Amino acid sequence: MAVERVSIKNILTRTSGYLKTVSSHSLQPYRGCTLGRSLCGIGCYVQHNRYVTRGRPWGEFLEVRENAAESYVENFSRERSWARRSVGRFGIFLSSSTEPFLPQELEFGITRRVLEAMLENSPDVLILQTHSHRVTDYRDVYVELASRCELRIHISIETDRENVPGLPPHASSVERRFEAARQIRDSGIHTVITVSPLLPIADPERFFARSAECADAVVIDHFIQGDGTDDGSRTRKTALVAAMEELDPKSTDLAYRERIVDIARRQLPGRVGVSIDGFAARYLK
Repeated sequence: MAVERVSIKNILTRTSGYLKTVSSHSLQPYRGCTLGRSLCGIGCYVQHNRYVTRGRPWGEFLEVRENAAESYVENFSRERSWARRSVGRFGIFLSSSTEPFLPQELEFGITRRVLEAMLENSPDVLILQTHSHRVTDYRDVYVELASRCELRIHISIETDRENVPGLPPHASSVERRFEAARQIRDSGIHTVITVSPLLPIADPERFFARSAECADAVVIDHFIQGDGTDDGSRTRKTALVAAMEELDPKSTDLAYRERIVDIARRQLPGRVGVSIDGFAARYLK
């Protein structure tokens, strides 16, 4: 694993494409992701971004943006003014291209320092997206931050299976992520389980019943229409699709997503979002 300490001029990136209807900006405390060789990294769309990888194997490099918090403060006023003028509110998606709670966060604390900087320089909306149970480490900051902005914490749980044949282990177990969601919600923070990308679920009724107990909403996002291509062509280049077909041949079709959505809606009426609409908190009636 190659770890490099870097500085960045502007940590706030104005969104385009897939995220444009979700938030005005994205923020990446790191570049690269050391979970890239775990299950969640296999289908990760970021591995196809040559600007990010620069030819490096996904999961084998990490750039630590040491001045991320300082850069946020320096650029806050200008980017907030632009966002409010252009789209009506200053929203941040943290993060779309890396895991904010990597194991290395314990050493470097970049994500925590950014969140603490937001206490004095708050966005209008903050969406904190994670695959890790380590999200619970900063509950003290979330409670204060939620009093200053609209805060949603998204915890990705893509299946109820602790092991998926043909794929590496989860970086964070399904059980620990459900428990993390429960703890965050019990802290009074709006909590969303993102089933992204949707993998074959062994017991969908139980999965979404449990989700209803641990979260305020769920988002269901299939790799088709969810990996930045209409047909899921990026994901089809990875081992994810073959593993899904082995468990359930129907799971690689959008009809599977619709069946799962119907089950989720029975358990969480009015609290189910699909694909990009879900990430933007636009839920089905």
